[in-house]
Amino acid sequence: MNPAHLCIARHGETDWNKSGILQGWFDVPINDLGRKQAHLLAAKLANANFDAVWSSPLARARETADIVASALQLPPPSCHEGLKEKHFGAIQGIPKAELAELNPALLEQILRRNPAAEFVGGESMDEFVDRVLAALDDIGACHAGQRVLVVTHGWVMDVVTRHINGHSRSTVLHLKPQNGDCLWVEMAQKQLRVAQAAFI
Repeated sequence: MNPAHLCIARHGETDWNKSGILQGWFDVPINDLGRKQAHLLAAKLANANFDAVWSSPLARARETADIVASALQLPPPSCHEGLKEKHFGAIQGIPKAELAELNPALLEQILRRNPAAEFVGGESMDEFVDRVLAALDDIGACHAGQRVLVVTHGWVMDVVTRHINGHSRSTVLHLKPQNGDCLWVEMAQKQLRVAQAAFI
């Protein structure tokens, strides 16, 4: 079976990104800069010849995907629940400045983007990783031999980065995905790996 070629991209900026508020599953729209970033992403990917666009159902990813799909004259994006950002439980929506007083140890883990950090009422590391990888497997199975743009979130991209580089699920990465960043991968027969070649 030919692999599906996936370009995994982070959504455009939101006001909560700018203010340092952990969004998780809160539905926050992208801001004006985020829309510009989406248009820049579309321009960067103009020659990728995508067959489809998929998105997290959260507004910030969905709007980014809508802008890119429209600019590239592609059908409206499909949504997959498994592409949502990690659920951060009780601290979703709390500014990091406030969290610094409430729970400085947890804030330190968040700033390090420690995948093993525990969030009361949120997802465990394994629950999160399992659903992200299952979502990408679903998308890959639907698009064997095709090129697909997948618009999602920063912690999701961390999951993918660790996986394709052979790191453990708990490895702390030292590079945070920026809004509009892309990661190129291939998915075939439940195997997610680094793309063998760029396709733009």
